[in-house]
Amino acid sequence: MKASVVLLAGDGIGPEVVAEGRRVLERVAARFGHELAFEERWIGGAAIDRSLDPLPAETLAACERADAILLGAVGGPKWDDPRAKVRPEQGLLGIRRALGLYANLRPVRVHPALAPASPLKPERVEGVDILFVRELTGGLYFGKPRLRETVGGRTRAVDTLEYNDEEIRRVVRLAFRLAAGRRKLVTSVDKANVLESSRLWREVATQVAAEVPAVRIEHQLVDSCAMRLVTAPKTFDVVVTENMFGDILTDEAAVLTGSLGLLPSASIGDGKRGLYEPIHGSAPDIAGKGIANPLGTILSAAMLLRHSLGLEEEASAVERAVDGVIASGARTADMGGPRPVSTHEMGSAVCNSLG
Repeated sequence: MKASVVLLAGDGIGPEVVAEGRRVLERVAARFGHELAFEERWIGGAAIDRSLDPLPAETLAACERADAILLGAVGGPKWDDPRAKVRPEQGLLGIRRALGLYANLRPVRVHPALAPASPLKPERVEGVDILFVRELTGGLYFGKPRLRETVGGRTRAVDTLEYNDEEIRRVVRLAFRLAAGRRKLVTSVDKANVLESSRLWREVATQVAAEVPAVRIEHQLVDSCAMRLVTAPKTFDVVVTENMFGDILTDEAAVLTGSLGLLPSASIGDGKRGLYEPIHGSAPDIAGKGIANPLGTILSAAMLLRHSLGLEEEASAVERAVDGVIASGARTADMGGPRPVSTHEMGSAVCNSLG
């Protein structure tokens, strides 16, 4: 098949890990007889430095033409002034909204060889396999009004948490479709004892559950869910929640694996086009040193193959290659081990494992 992929390297370690993701995609294309065309564009801080815009019009246009987008990371100390009107993160939020990417998929799976690297006891994390489905284009991050003002000598700030029933229904239905192919359990996370938006979330989630009787639903408050992720992570299958809760819970769950550098994500909507990125940040402290872990980006490339290009065999081959490399003992610095390998060496190991 022929397909086009836009590469948004972004900031910090983004260019280093995206380069390895591209190498793996090129190896997959060569092995399976596909033709992938790559186009590089700017986003985030790198785009601000060039055009004062974190999401230039030409970047968005390229993404709208492409079959899929692979992104590294955005942000860094250079642009980290909370008072700034233009910030790198606006580029990421903007592209999600512009492309209609309303659901973020974050798989959290603990590799058996890495269970001892988790901050939890190995017996608590062995066998953990969770898929988070986070609503991505609503909630506090996008609600209006949003303002800061001085009233009576006091400075006040306002953010608005807003959802409508259709925004909730579409992401919960996606979670149920995914759970049907897994262990048939959806945990819907809210704060329905306090928030009106969460009461609507629970009501709609219950309605969707009635449509899919083969999949069981459980409702959980976000604070108790956070505790359960530490005390009993193996009891989760698919977790669906709103934007801010999902942002926080997925970072907590990522720690179970022993390294943020291992975990991929996919941002998808109703069409085939998606945005794929590792969940780690730009890690400016190690940028340019060649020691970043590229496996989160490589596994994001596998999700790209599966969800946007429909290449399940190829996606599974990449995932098996990563599993094989980890099982063989290859480790970047963040994963521990007696002799850490470089970013490029880890990418080479996965390419070699692919054949």
